Amino acid sequence: MTKIVNHWIGGKTVEGASGTFGPVTDPATGAVTTKVAFATVDEVDAAVRTAKEAFVTWGQSSLAQRTSILFKFRALLDANRDAIAELITAEHGKVHSDALGEVARGLEIVDLACGITVQLKGELSTQVASRVDVSSIRQPLGVVAGITPFNFPAMVPMWMFPLAIACGNTFVLKPSEKDPSASIKIAELLAEAGLPDGVFNVVHGDKVAVDRLLEHPDVKAVSFVGSTPIARYIHTTASANGKRVQALGGAKNHMLVLPDADLDAAADAAVSAAYGSAGERCMAISAVVAVGAIGDELVDKIRERAEKIKIGPGNDPTSEMGPLITAVHRDKVASYVTGAAAEGAEVVLDGTGYTVDGFEDGHWIGISLLDKVPTSAKAYQDEIFGPVLCVLRVDTYEEGMALINASPFGNGTAIFTRDGGAARRFQLEVEAGMVGVNVPIPVPVGYHSFGGWKDSLFGDHHIYGNDGTHFYTRGKVVTTRWPDPADGPTGVDLGFPRNH
Repeated sequence: MTKIVNHWIGGKTVEGASGTFGPVTDPATGAVTTKVAFATVDEVDAAVRTAKEAFVTWGQSSLAQRTSILFKFRALLDANRDAIAELITAEHGKVHSDALGEVARGLEIVDLACGITVQLKGELSTQVASRVDVSSIRQPLGVVAGITPFNFPAMVPMWMFPLAIACGNTFVLKPSEKDPSASIKIAELLAEAGLPDGVFNVVHGDKVAVDRLLEHPDVKAVSFVGSTPIARYIHTTASANGKRVQALGGAKNHMLVLPDADLDAAADAAVSAAYGSAGERCMAISAVVAVGAIGDELVDKIRERAEKIKIGPGNDPTSEMGPLITAVHRDKVASYVTGAAAEGAEVVLDGTGYTVDGFEDGHWIGISLLDKVPTSAKAYQDEIFGPVLCVLRVDTYEEGMALINASPFGNGTAIFTRDGGAARRFQLEVEAGMVGVNVPIPVPVGYHSFGGWKDSLFGDHHIYGNDGTHFYTRGKVVTTRWPDPADGPTGVDLGFPRNH
């Protein structure tokens, strides 16, 4: 019998009423294992209404109460790592160790939320004028929403809701309809931790659910992670409806390799960063820029390592890379490889047509490596979101920097070199929000914020870290003057407070 994933509203499972369901497949077999209910406008409204009602008390709850619940949730999350990872593997396809790593990165933000008391401390200036004090405080917004992608069904929601609810907001999550089960497991753990009903809600669906969240007058802020075209749409639509928005888009992350670099380390990094999680991550390295005469040797080293990667079902402990999320996405990724030679690239490894014995109907694709890729090629210009690595050749550091900065994306980037001066110059000159020096995937730890530049981010706030706290709260400044008990009655003074 096919499993059905329903909504989570008001602290309990709510069966979908629309009669419309989306298929969820096991990427390793291609079989539909689950159906997910798609919400109507009325069902989204019910979730927002429930969250708004819960905010009346949750927004006034003590910091001690909020953090106590989050500490309990953290313990439950830690104890259920494997169970959540199994759900991710079953619906996304990534290998179990990769899924466990995703949960661990989400836990970092829960840790940050458990310490929110420090982040929410206000400021006070006394005696700014005679007997006048000024204080700054931060208060929650109300109902906030998160719209999250398929590639990290546990981690990305945990980049959002722990901080949001720690700050006193209530939350409505619209996860990807391709792998929805992890979000429901998280909701159950939050309820078990004692989170009041209605503080965290999950509605599944498609554009109908998304658009209703973007236009609903009681949703005060929207967080999004996904592709650049959708991020732009989310930002434009939600902003037009008066909402605060952080919309993280796509990427084409470059790794600049200088002639003095440790080429073995650079090759190891390129392979892990390009092909880990089957390339389905916005921080994947998808373009290596080789400077000078090292290109041939670097490509040889990358090929040697890539050919040894074992591809198979995510629940097989020997697998290092799993399938792609859907057959449609697999075919799109393959098209970039099959069309690369005609656009001037040299196909070093062609992963199209790859299958796994016994799992022939799975969404498989092998490792692809393209060398001498021109910047005009679609494989370079587009975010492929699959296990395809492009290598570009340049003669100088300056040429490589110009190439990277000409990209419309500015999410993450990296440089591999032994030269500290070159690395320092790179980190100052490159136009990207996250920079790695001999680190291929420079995802910041939880107490620093994550976010890109240019077409990789729409909105003024990065996600999690200090930016996350600021995004989910708004500032208020209070100016106070109390009469001294020793003073007698005074007359009305319409002037500015006297400073002396």
